[in-house]
Amino acid sequence: MNQLVLSARIVQRDALRYTPAGLPVVDLRLAHESERFQEGQTRKLSLEVTACALGELARDLVNTALGTAGNFTGFLVKHRNGRGVMLQIESFSALPPDPTPPN
Repeated sequence: MNQLVLSARIVQRDALRYTPAGLPVVDLRLAHESERFQEGQTRKLSLEVTACALGELARDLVNTALGTAGNFTGFLVKHRNGRGVMLQIESFSALPPDPTPPN
């Protein structure tokens, strides 16, 4: 099964564009940071992933502020340029802002 759920922030967003069939599309860059306990040690994880949304979801995400954190659900597809993979977003739910002030 090809399904991914990722908690991330929107760090980059391209302008809304349209497919030849007239479907709205937005390309995003998502950043994830977390910690995992593995082999008796805490491991810090940090990554960025290219993502894409279609239809009404694309319209919603193009109006979502940069830096917004949320849970992104979708599946992985081959990137359009043929290098690597891209998250095809099927759903998004914003997380409440972090009450902890940045250092």
